[in-house]
Amino acid sequence: MQRLLASYRAIGPGATVRLAKPTSNLFRTRSERDAPGLDTSGLTGVIAVDAEARTADVAGMCTYEDLVAATLPHGLAPLVVPQLKTITLGGAVTGLGIESTSFRNGLPHESVLEMDILTGTGEVLTASPTVNAELYRAFPNSYGTLGYSVRLKIELEPVAPFVALTHLRFGTTHELLAAMDRIIETGGYDGHRVDYLDGVVFSADESYLCLGVKTNTPGPVSDYTGRDIYYRSIQHDGTAKSDRLTIHDYLWRWDTDWFWCSRAFGAQRPVVRRLWPRRLRRSSFYWKLIGYDQRFNIADRIETGRGRPPRERVVQDIEVPLERCAEFLDWFLGTVPITPIWLCPLRLRDPAGWPLYPIRPGHTYVNAGFWSSVPVGPEPGYTNRMIEAKVSELDGHKSLYSDAFYSREEFDALYGGPAYDAAKKTFDPETRFLDLYSKAVQRR
Repeated sequence: MQRLLASYRAIGPGATVRLAKPTSNLFRTRSERDAPGLDTSGLTGVIAVDAEARTADVAGMCTYEDLVAATLPHGLAPLVVPQLKTITLGGAVTGLGIESTSFRNGLPHESVLEMDILTGTGEVLTASPTVNAELYRAFPNSYGTLGYSVRLKIELEPVAPFVALTHLRFGTTHELLAAMDRIIETGGYDGHRVDYLDGVVFSADESYLCLGVKTNTPGPVSDYTGRDIYYRSIQHDGTAKSDRLTIHDYLWRWDTDWFWCSRAFGAQRPVVRRLWPRRLRRSSFYWKLIGYDQRFNIADRIETGRGRPPRERVVQDIEVPLERCAEFLDWFLGTVPITPIWLCPLRLRDPAGWPLYPIRPGHTYVNAGFWSSVPVGPEPGYTNRMIEAKVSELDGHKSLYSDAFYSREEFDALYGGPAYDAAKKTFDPETRFLDLYSKAVQRR
């Protein structure tokens, strides 16, 4: 804490305050900076796990990989564990996160009981539903523009040693979404409880729901950290396919191949996979490769050398109401040449909602994640702009971890402009941190 405050005071009053951190899961380029970043080196661990109370006190820069390693020995896990190991708890709370428990547990920030936040005034304030409540409610989706979390106290839930999986195949996305709706409303499928729920769309006529159930029953389990690839294991020709994973491997099932994005680096080719060190088959290493590409324009140079135009990056997660999701998927599959698409349902837990990401409480939304590139269009961000317009048309929102192209007016209307402005004036009156539009859209 003292190192953090000292580094804050060392940054000149005219310089923008940012974090100095070794990893990131943001996919938007940012302007270069000369000022040093905040020293967060002492804020990376789990402070304490209270197994009886089912809570954990966690430093803001602790990764979910380290957090899960501390809670699983107690038979506990965070209520929502985002898919990638190096996502930090503080990052998931200020930048949102989602996973297959979100249909019953909402988003990561909804399990935060209290947090200590370094604000733009240089103070560390405790925020909770009853203390500094304005900051507590405005912090989610503020992306470090109101402050940085130093410590968070979160709820935990019991988990079992294993997860029994059922992969259901559907011939249309409309059928899949109808089944998803029934599972969420009833909490189960075919008379059995469902604890985890997500899905994958491979094409208009091939899509899957992945149902997970906690189980203590021992038995054989699959391993998707070696030769086999998890997302390929989902595909089958029948109606349903069963599988089993340890709870540890289930939580990180998407990390080994960064969902399916490792194929861009050849890591799914059998020969390359055998030679690729297992310890480097993880999202954080692929992200480093992406960083090199962004720095040296490697992909665009390859395309130019092959006589092809450069490509537009389309790396996005969006949420639309469940009843509009089929319309979105029909449009997307007919317009944007990207598959697979990840689907993850969610319902907010808090009936009051969250001002900077104003989706309706008590209503089911579906997150659609798609991460690839397409040929460039007639203007910068052409395909991303089309997606933004379609999502807004369908009363949805999109996450802000990647490229965004909204006008200031659109952005303020979508992301709680008045509530954000009020919180900004209170907790960062001298604008020591960037404002949200500058960071998310202008890439400053």
